[in-house]
Amino acid sequence: MTQFSANLGFLFTELSLPDAIRAAARVGFDAVECHWPYDVFAQDVRAALDETGLPMLGLNTVRGNAGENGLSALVGRENEARAAIDQAVDYAAAIGALNIHVMAGFSSGVDAHDCFVTNLEYACEKSAQHGITILIEPLNHHDAPDYFLQTSAQAQEIIEAVSADNIKLMFDCYHLQIMEGDLTRRLQKLMPIIGHIQFASVPERSEPDQGEVNYTHIFQTLSALGYTAPLGAEYKPKTTTIDGLKWMETL
Repeated sequence: MTQFSANLGFLFTELSLPDAIRAAARVGFDAVECHWPYDVFAQDVRAALDETGLPMLGLNTVRGNAGENGLSALVGRENEARAAIDQAVDYAAAIGALNIHVMAGFSSGVDAHDCFVTNLEYACEKSAQHGITILIEPLNHHDAPDYFLQTSAQAQEIIEAVSADNIKLMFDCYHLQIMEGDLTRRLQKLMPIIGHIQFASVPERSEPDQGEVNYTHIFQTLSALGYTAPLGAEYKPKTTTIDGLKWMETL
């Protein structure tokens, strides 16, 4: 049976993060994940996780200044990027989070690639001390124009360049359907380097039981591939989170 993780960056956003964790547990999610939890005391998040028994699958490094979308591929911003990585590792370790998504930012070119690889090497070394995996995620050029990491091939090249045991691909079906399509074959090909999978409808990024992607097929494909970890529901509800959860019974 497919397991699901509630992405609390988009779901139950009317609640505090600890209460959102409790709400996710009440409606049957198997895990949770978040974006930027840093304004919430880590002990309060950890208490909610312990209370519900839900694992926290991951969190993101901070975006940076207003209008930015990550720091780790920005040449000349290495000190800020590493401070963001340190912050994420400390918080993730405190709450028992399994993964950290290191955000690249808006940049391009060879120097940006080298900068990203070097910062990821740092992130992998720091996080390995806590058994945490580093994730990188291609983002589509409609929602994140000029984001450094846009394709799965680019992500694979970076992962190979970093060459650490604890770096993986965040395979977001929404972003990769927009950028590349052919999700079934990409999942089959990339499974050895996938660390987490997220989903939402395309193109609306709403509940997954609509739009152009057949998630019943995607979930069956993942089951056939032996992927058993919870899949991240990272979508924007059309109305309320609760009203939009019918897909959990039908997909």
